[in-house]
Amino acid sequence: MLALAGTASFGQGAYIVAKAHVAQWLLHAAWDKSRATGIAVKPWPWADTHPVARLRAPMHDSDVLVLAGASGRTLAFGPGHLDGSALPGDPGNAVITAHRDTHFRFLRALEPGDELVVERADGGKRYFRIRGTYVADHRDLHLARDTPVPTLTLVTCYPFDALNPGGPLRYVVVAEAA
Repeated sequence: MLALAGTASFGQGAYIVAKAHVAQWLLHAAWDKSRATGIAVKPWPWADTHPVARLRAPMHDSDVLVLAGASGRTLAFGPGHLDGSALPGDPGNAVITAHRDTHFRFLRALEPGDELVVERADGGKRYFRIRGTYVADHRDLHLARDTPVPTLTLVTCYPFDALNPGGPLRYVVVAEAA
């Protein structure tokens, strides 16, 4: 019985890892097709999201696709662009959120002055510099909608090494167009 339970647990873990790898391949294929056609392409037929931008932190070896929307389903596959905020690279404040232990794990290493690069589906690129970071309670987190310069606000749960998911604190990184 114990061997069967161990095998089932291992199989479930292997399935989750395999599913994540296949999802990343499908997301990149959708991103490439979106860039080639100029039309938003879903990564799989039943997806409720699609890639809207690519976010890179060159100094920290991070390269992630940003998906439309910030629902729990979306965040399982990558960072999500918060509906109602500016699109990444557009005038205003683009808000992107992701899990602290996966796609936004690199945020803990960012420092003021570090560069972020946003690549849009139309092929345009915009460069940002980290202006600052802070920790806030999610109930008191107020993010500007309109900003005088294009702004990128990255939000994840905090602290980074917490054992329990969620919690009331958020780690916020604010970057402005360079």
